[in-house]
Amino acid sequence: MTKFLDFISSKRFRNIMCFVLFTFLMAVTISSQNYFFQKVIENGISKKDIVAQKDIKVIDTKKTEQHKKEVAQSVEPILTQAEDEFIATSLVTLHNSVKKIREKNVSDEVKKEELNVLFDESGKKGLVEFLLKANDDDLQGVFDKAKITLTSVLNVGISAKDFENNNVSAIIRKNLPNNVPRYQGSLITGILNQIIVPNLVVDEFATEIAKKNAQNAVKPYEVVFKKGDKIVFEGEPVTKLKRDALRAAGYNVLEVNYGGILGIYILVAFFTFVFLQYERNFEKQYYDVKNMTMAASFTLGLAFLSALLPTGFCPYIIPMPAYTILMSIFTTPRNAFFASTIVLALIAIGMHWNIEVVVSFMLLNTVVMTAVSKLKFSKRSDLLIVSAKISLAGILIVGSIYFLEKYMMDIDNLLIMKDLGCLVINCFVISGVLLLGLLPIIENIFRIMTPYGLAELADHNQELLKRLMQEAPGTFNHSLTVSHLCENAAEAIGANPVLARVGAMYHDIGKLLRPMFFVENQSFYGIENPHKACTPRFSKMLITAHPKDGVELAKDAHLPQVINNFILQHHGTSLVSYFYNEALKEEGAENVNEEQFRYPGPKPNMKETAILMIADAVESAVRAAKNPSNEEIDAIINKIIKERLNDGQLSDSPLTLKDLKTIAETFSRMLRGMHHKRIKYHNDLVQELDKNKHSHDILTNSLDKDLESKVKELENKKNDKN
Repeated sequence: MTKFLDFISSKRFRNIMCFVLFTFLMAVTISSQNYFFQKVIENGISKKDIVAQKDIKVIDTKKTEQHKKEVAQSVEPILTQAEDEFIATSLVTLHNSVKKIREKNVSDEVKKEELNVLFDESGKKGLVEFLLKANDDDLQGVFDKAKITLTSVLNVGISAKDFENNNVSAIIRKNLPNNVPRYQGSLITGILNQIIVPNLVVDEFATEIAKKNAQNAVKPYEVVFKKGDKIVFEGEPVTKLKRDALRAAGYNVLEVNYGGILGIYILVAFFTFVFLQYERNFEKQYYDVKNMTMAASFTLGLAFLSALLPTGFCPYIIPMPAYTILMSIFTTPRNAFFASTIVLALIAIGMHWNIEVVVSFMLLNTVVMTAVSKLKFSKRSDLLIVSAKISLAGILIVGSIYFLEKYMMDIDNLLIMKDLGCLVINCFVISGVLLLGLLPIIENIFRIMTPYGLAELADHNQELLKRLMQEAPGTFNHSLTVSHLCENAAEAIGANPVLARVGAMYHDIGKLLRPMFFVENQSFYGIENPHKACTPRFSKMLITAHPKDGVELAKDAHLPQVINNFILQHHGTSLVSYFYNEALKEEGAENVNEEQFRYPGPKPNMKETAILMIADAVESAVRAAKNPSNEEIDAIINKIIKERLNDGQLSDSPLTLKDLKTIAETFSRMLRGMHHKRIKYHNDLVQELDKNKHSHDILTNSLDKDLESKVKELENKKNDKN
């Protein structure tokens, strides 16, 4: 019993209950149009009289389908000519066979038996005798006329139906050359009857198109219920026509289907479980209560809107692109595409969407994912540009599908324009304009920071950054440089550059409480290093406290939780080596534990925080070096990465060795640009400027003299050449 109570109060049980609740609500929502009912029908019988409150037109699908079937059956098969070469060759082969038999040195009886084998009963009468007794010229003449007749017959065409109706002989006689004697006509007919086969075959594809066009041309059979007419009477069996009329009148007339509801629930539960496993294994940073609640709310909202859509209404008004954009902004485009694909499949099943709608939304989701992934998230108005691109892509996708269908079957142009109009409203108005206004509200509701919100946090007028710039300028400039390093490195390895940049801007805000104890700020305050008056242990305590202090300041400023990860993790559990070594000198190795001189952690568990750890150390080390060469910069970067790896500081991060190589190359390229060689000025000029006496005149005069001498030198060279 105790174990059961512990399980009920555990986090795992709450997660299970949330899973069950979400899947149940999702299944109920997408099943509502098909599996729930208003108590109008029971066991197929109307429970009450229902009167039409308005004029209702209902299509009698049974009669319409019956009419379409009849029309399709009445369409004659479309015939097309097959290759005739085989038939013509057969005539030549038959002629050669007859000549070989005539030339054989055997008796006439044997020849007659062999000729009888070549012809069926219909052609044997008089034909065999002629082929045996005729001279060569007469035989050749008959076969020549047979060839001419065959050409005419094949041009007209012979179908299988002609064979079924025994019309072949009549067609041959009709196409005999003029002035052919009667006896030769019979001979030619007998010869051609042996070789002719149907050369008109049914074109299945063309015939099917003709049938579909004929069916599409059939006008639906409409039944009209005037206002005040009774749609159904109490106790009346409810036919499909009456169900459609009741549905048009605003009644949900489908009886409860427990099997259908169970099937939908199993699908929802399965796909939800798959999505959660994906999040857990590949998108760990978004696998938390806030993000899951947000995703569940968006999904249920989309399903609810889909369920509200009246039967037969344009499905392209469903805000699927807006859903994908929202999920992309709050998580990642890859995560959004996976989620939207699952949701699209479930809603399509529940709402019985046509395949072209599903394909259109799938292609549109791909466009959305691509467009959002290219966003720099510098300003919110970029959403309008993205929505315009999505609108254009949607028009091309849906328009192409409709025109393809129009080529195959006759589609009403008005339907095309209606759907395209709904799509533009969906993609531009809902996904762009409306979403732009809703984003801040959604951010506040779920307390989740979007890239746009993060970009706004990077504004130097933000309270903490402004304080950092005024009270700890050294730390501020260090953070600024580190943020640029992190942003570029994150972009290079496919991490979140906006998050990396903003997190780096705030990673050292804890130094605001004691800025003078950090070396980069001591020149600003004009003081000597205060650590000289402190013990190593006390100095270590002061230094390692800034991550915890930073989190407290972040909480007071209501910064998002993800920023806390950068503040806490940027040092991991690394060793404060300087004060550790000082403690060894003062106290001896036997009295100093290395673990006492490490940061409390935790270690970086995100790509972005791991990048920050390396960038923070690299920037400080390169800045401490005086005029480092390119080789020295590379050596510093490699040394720090190697130290962090050997110390196990990157063990919890998802960075790969390939990522580390890319990060090192990015840091090297940027730091080389920051620490480039500068022009060395003349000592005497520098001294004069330092004296601050007539500096402007001195500089101007020296420059003027230099310029004059250069001009004179050039003029002399020109004169020498002339």
